[in-house]
Amino acid sequence: MTINTLAKGVWHREQMASFRKMEKVIVAMQDPDMGMKMRNQRLLITVIPHAMTGHDIIGWLIQKYNICEEEALHIGGMLVRYGYIYPLKEPRSLVLRPDESPYRFQTPYFWTSTRWPASELDYAIYLAKKNIRKQGELMEYEKERYSVLHKRINHTWDFVVMQAREQLRASKQRRKADRIVLECQEQAYWLINRSPPGAFDVLDMGLERTNNPSLRVTLNSDFYKREIETCRRALGRNRVKSSICLEGFFKYSEQYQSHDPIMQGCLPSNPWISDDTAHWTMNAEMVPTPTRLRVERWSFSFIELLNDNMGRREFMTYLEKEFSAENLCFWQACEEVRHGESSKIIEKVGEIYKNFLAPGAARWVNIDSKTMDKTLEGIQHPHRFVMDDAQMHIYFLMKKDSYPRYLKSDLYKNMLAKAIVPQETKKSVFPFMRRQRHASPSPAQAAAQAMEEDNGAKGAGQAGSNSAAGSHA
Repeated sequence: MTINTLAKGVWHREQMASFRKMEKVIVAMQDPDMGMKMRNQRLLITVIPHAMTGHDIIGWLIQKYNICEEEALHIGGMLVRYGYIYPLKEPRSLVLRPDESPYRFQTPYFWTSTRWPASELDYAIYLAKKNIRKQGELMEYEKERYSVLHKRINHTWDFVVMQAREQLRASKQRRKADRIVLECQEQAYWLINRSPPGAFDVLDMGLERTNNPSLRVTLNSDFYKREIETCRRALGRNRVKSSICLEGFFKYSEQYQSHDPIMQGCLPSNPWISDDTAHWTMNAEMVPTPTRLRVERWSFSFIELLNDNMGRREFMTYLEKEFSAENLCFWQACEEVRHGESSKIIEKVGEIYKNFLAPGAARWVNIDSKTMDKTLEGIQHPHRFVMDDAQMHIYFLMKKDSYPRYLKSDLYKNMLAKAIVPQETKKSVFPFMRRQRHASPSPAQAAAQAMEEDNGAKGAGQAGSNSAAGSHA
């Protein structure tokens, strides 16, 4: 027996992860402050509220994610093709057009990730309603499916027709704009869950479809032996004790405590509660002389050094003296491929191969043969993560060899010695809370002062009488 999916549910998780990412984009697009600006769109003579155009969608994606127009069109097309945005002008075609065609956001109830069951009864009601409303003007494939459903659920067909008529009667009581929106919304849902023959089916095999349809798994004894071995290794995998985790968190907190602006405050002053911007100026990306706290963080971990632009520049200066600057240049080039534009991936991969990996390259990097063979094989079909193995090899090479020597070098020690320690500047943040010199006391304070004066007067009188009696005696 042969099946088209793996047995561990891997493809299901990958598919749902993709849906979650698309839904995050949709939620960001509907944000009232930073999202798209919705406005009324005219469809023939009907005004559709809360709609946007294809041009608006592409423009927002370009501005939000800093991508090119081609990538924005591709992402917007995916959102339309998967039913998160549906068209109003041509509802039969789930395509994003970069023009003034109107679109609307799909209701979250109809999102693909909700796994709302698209039953045959609901589909039959939709076709019957469409057949009654359009007076038999169904597409050819819809007519075939309509007849098949009529034969298959013939025992409940009276219920199907009754439901279709009731829904049509209820829709006539709505405004025309609302009727158009609901019809386009429902049609977009069924185009995804009952796609036309020959069209791209985003739910090829439901939510658990495989990413590679040609991949097949044969259920035989070898397959189950591999599954048993995988489960046995999972059971024997070491787990980190909670005490070790807590110890690691404790050490991390101790190390970064002096660098936490909330725990230790900001020097020279806190820019969040004062008008002094000296803190931002001293901690800019590139400054003539960094602060001591900033230089100390470079010694915490190698990734702290690489994440700081100034630390990366100082590390590059050290590597140039060590004649190994090509390692950091290669790592930076791989980062540009991994986080750059998709349209330039092939070009950048070719430049990396020419400058760092080709035989006789000007800045050839030292990579083991196994990693080199795997990288060269992946270069034949470039993608965003094709350099990951080679980049990781160079990263660990710098971390274990160059980074410890840099921390012991005179370059780092001199930078640490020259680093500035800002002096705290105390400024009056809330001068209106200072007590005025000639301010009149409150009634409670006045009463307390009067009682103190009375007690003082009584005590003085009693002391005077005692002294007079003593002198008389």
